[in-house]
Amino acid sequence: MTPVLGFVGVGVMGEGMCRNLLQKCGLPVHVADVQAENVARLAALGAVASSVLRLRDTAHTVFLSLPSIDQVEAVCFGAEPLIAPGGTVKTVVDMSTSDVPRTRALAERLAAHGVGFLDAPVARSREAANNGTLLVTVGGPDDLFESVSPWLRCMGSDVVHCGGVGAGQVVKIMNNMVLLSTVNALAEAMAIAEAAGVDKALLASVLRLGSADSFALRLTGEKLAKDEFPEKLFPTAYALKDLRLALALAQSSGITPAVAQATATLLDEACARGYAMNYYPVIYRLVRA
Repeated sequence: MTPVLGFVGVGVMGEGMCRNLLQKCGLPVHVADVQAENVARLAALGAVASSVLRLRDTAHTVFLSLPSIDQVEAVCFGAEPLIAPGGTVKTVVDMSTSDVPRTRALAERLAAHGVGFLDAPVARSREAANNGTLLVTVGGPDDLFESVSPWLRCMGSDVVHCGGVGAGQVVKIMNNMVLLSTVNALAEAMAIAEAAGVDKALLASVLRLGSADSFALRLTGEKLAKDEFPEKLFPTAYALKDLRLALALAQSSGITPAVAQATATLLDEACARGYAMNYYPVIYRLVRA
């Protein structure tokens, strides 16, 4: 029988990811989300509007793109669980950025139900999600990675098997730690330059020509220069969540990450000042103050 794919969570990143999967995989894709309008847009393109309970009895492989491990666990084993005796789900692929120990515990719990698991968080931007050019870092067994990777490649131009369960999350969390710390440095540089009488936009354009050029600069430099930090982009609260995951990994390893800790403190203060849902480079406003 033709396998049915499921996708839970089609928000800011998940919608573009699911659209690329739908248009490229050649298989039925059933979609569930708490926001009906998100599902409706994909249904207009040929997806099947569904729910977690219906996915339990129809889908073979289910991809999750959710805010955190809390929602991932709730979808799998909550009040209306994806996983239950007699269900059709054989593989769960968590494309969220999730806590590493809890990810590994979830994989063990799923295995007890005969369900395979991959952690496959994504990096880059919303534009990359829409264009199918994400970086996907994957943790899990070799054979399961090989069977699922063609579908992951519908969503990402770079799909990297990083090791066993949890390894994909470790690599993604470290990616975000470096990104967020770099943006902190950029915010400081722009505040200093502005105070010294140099235009922020000019600084951003010149940095791109030199050794300070980076993906972080190209991703956030324009917003920093214009002091524009809208909602519905990667918000400060999500950035802080990811950085706290990095700090927890560091603590468990006996490492003191001074740069990441300073950035987390700034993000925490930004949330406290009412910027929790603004695009995370809004920390510039705190540096400048």
